[in-house]
Amino acid sequence: MTQPTQERMQTYSREQIEQVVGLDTTALGTIRDAFIALGRGEVVQPPILSMAIEEANGEVDVKTAHIQGLKHFAIKISPGFFNNPARGLPSLNGLMVVFSAETGLAKALLDDGGYLTAIRTALAGAVAAEALSRPDSKRVALIGAGEQASLQLEALRLVRDIESVDVWARDKERAERFARETEERLGLTVRSHDSLHAVCQNADIIITATPSHTPLLEYSMLPEGVHVTAMGSDSPEKRELEADVLTDCDYFVCDSRAQSEINGELKGLDDDQAKACEVYELGKLLADGRRLREGDEAETSITVADLTGTGVQDTAIASLALARLAQR
Repeated sequence: MTQPTQERMQTYSREQIEQVVGLDTTALGTIRDAFIALGRGEVVQPPILSMAIEEANGEVDVKTAHIQGLKHFAIKISPGFFNNPARGLPSLNGLMVVFSAETGLAKALLDDGGYLTAIRTALAGAVAAEALSRPDSKRVALIGAGEQASLQLEALRLVRDIESVDVWARDKERAERFARETEERLGLTVRSHDSLHAVCQNADIIITATPSHTPLLEYSMLPEGVHVTAMGSDSPEKRELEADVLTDCDYFVCDSRAQSEINGELKGLDDDQAKACEVYELGKLLADGRRLREGDEAETSITVADLTGTGVQDTAIASLALARLAQR
């Protein structure tokens, strides 16, 4: 009896993946649908496997998830080494392995160097802003001036008509350079600022995209009606938001409460603060078709989203990448 021939696993480079996956409306819908599947309970998603490499200011995360009905699932290995920019190297790296959800056979190695993680993170920010910010939001404050801040801004433009951007970073020169390059590239009005209070005061949407280990944003900095998307806190030692941002805002939303309590902003609350903080999950809101900005307080409510990054996003973006690569 002839034994079936196992199909060879395909390997795709970052260059090949960049040609087929980017910040577009289809990719946005893919990440939105992944959140909805998570909210409906249609996802198997184990806890993150995380390892710190303190002597190199580094960390490694392993994430995965299975979405019911999807042909594939992905396992993502994502190192982040934050001394790398001083060496002329990117902070983030990694790869994804895609398996058949029917046979468990490895189908593809996506050697993307962290590109798909960066793209799905930016798209998740856009999904959160679409669901939680005021529809007429036009002014963005960026806290952080790295690659993810830039991608967050570009993804946000898929869902909001952005006109002006204010940026702050610990490195003043980097913020100034970011402002010049972004204004030239996107044709927006972009200004750099020396203080966090100044960068936030006119914002409709605030995006925090830093690897900070100490809180940066305080509730007193938030203007009326603003939406905050925070995605820098994705490991136990990181924090971007003071506790009062979570407890005093009108609505606090996270991608995964369990992850936020370990890796995200909820871990910064003491027991009394945690009891006073009502928590919503983005996927459940989307699955239920529920909008938090309603009625007389829609224009003045302050919403906050804590995005720690979920395995379901990785499986979703990897499946989209594999489908598009196969078409080519």
